[in-house]
Amino acid sequence: MISDSDIWRTAHAVIQQRCEFAELCAAQRADARLAEGDLDGYCIWKRVLATITAIRWPMPVSGERVN
Repeated sequence: MISDSDIWRTAHAVIQQRCEFAELCAAQRADARLAEGDLDGYCIWKRVLATITAIRWPMPVSGERVN
């Protein structure tokens, strides 16, 4: 099992390398792992994708207006 810190490091590396296409890159890598039958790799890249999304779109602070 890959650690959360490894997922975060990978997510940051993908963001640095692919910038605005980071989510797309992670999704494509997840799809490629799934197509190869690598379910562990697929799950890892889905975690990376979720982490990229969390980094780029942080949750609002309690009481902060969204609209």
